[in-house]
Amino acid sequence: MTPSEISQYLGLVLAVIALLGHLKGYFASGEKALTSRVEKMSTAQDSHERRIQWIEGEIKHLPDRDAQHRMELQLTEMKGMFAAMDERLRPIAATSERMHELLMEHAKK
Repeated sequence: MTPSEISQYLGLVLAVIALLGHLKGYFASGEKALTSRVEKMSTAQDSHERRIQWIEGEIKHLPDRDAQHRMELQLTEMKGMFAAMDERLRPIAATSERMHELLMEHAKK
């Protein structure tokens, strides 16, 4: 092989290497875009995970279905007790109203 043949083959090899480098850069540009999208999604997922953990922590302090039902029953019971108390206080209110009227009549004289 002569040096001119070697230089021709070497030039061909270098041209193929350059072409492969350009092709790799062309196809890798899409990979860079995908990498940036994956990083954005990863940060968004981390943010969502933190928010979900915070919500789960807050929900643990809330009453469950049975506790809510017990509270409703107790409120109904208290409502009945207040109604009974109102019934017991009605004569006292009537007496105080009559005394007020009597005092107003005496004040007019």
